[in-house]
Amino acid sequence: MITLIDYGVGNIFAFQNVYKRLDIPTKIAKTAADLEDAQKLILPGVGAFDYAMLQLNNSGMRHKLDELVLEKKIPIIGICVGMQMMGNRSDEGTSEGLKWIDADILKFDESLIQQRTKLPHMGWNDVSPIDGHPLFEGLEQEAIFYFLHSYYFKCNNIVDSIAISDYGISFTSAVNADNVFGIQFHPEKSHQYGEKLLHNFANL
Repeated sequence: MITLIDYGVGNIFAFQNVYKRLDIPTKIAKTAADLEDAQKLILPGVGAFDYAMLQLNNSGMRHKLDELVLEKKIPIIGICVGMQMMGNRSDEGTSEGLKWIDADILKFDESLIQQRTKLPHMGWNDVSPIDGHPLFEGLEQEAIFYFLHSYYFKCNNIVDSIAISDYGISFTSAVNADNVFGIQFHPEKSHQYGEKLLHNFANL
C-alpha cells in the first residue's frame, strides 16, 4: 500500500493512476489519522518552497509525518519540491525545511547555463545513478526523466546523493538517507521510466 500525502500541493491523481496501472494499491492521506497505517509514503510538491512548507505545516499532518519518518522509519519519497522540503532550507524562501536530510537547496547560477532559456530547468534530462542503487534498478541505461525546477538539492553528506544530472553544473537529482528518498524530477510525467522508478520504490 502506497500512501499519497495530499496537502494541497502536487498532482496526487497522476501518481494514483500510475500505481493503478501497476496494480499496486494506494490511499490518499489528508489528515494525521489517514497516515496511521502507512507502509510507504509519497510526498509530492510543485511551486514555491515556502508555500509548500506552509501548506504542509497547516495540514495537521506534520507532527505525524515526523513520527513516521524519524521514529518508525517508514520509507518516504519526496518528488520535486517534495524532495527539496526534506532539506534544511532553500534560497527560494525563508521557511525551515523538514530537515530529514542534511542538505541546502540552492538556486542555479544562470551564468553557467549554456541553454538560451536558462531557468527553469525544464524538459527531459539524463539521470546517472551512483553505485547501482535499487531505486534505479533497470534504469541504468538510456533512462531520461522530466524536470521542472530552478533550485537544486546540495547534500552536505555526499553519500546521500544516489544520482546526478547536469544543467550548467552536475547536481544531485536523487537522494537517499536511511528510509528517506527524494527525486528532483517528475516520475509521473516521465512515461515508462518514471513508472519503473515508482514500481521500484513500491518494492524497496
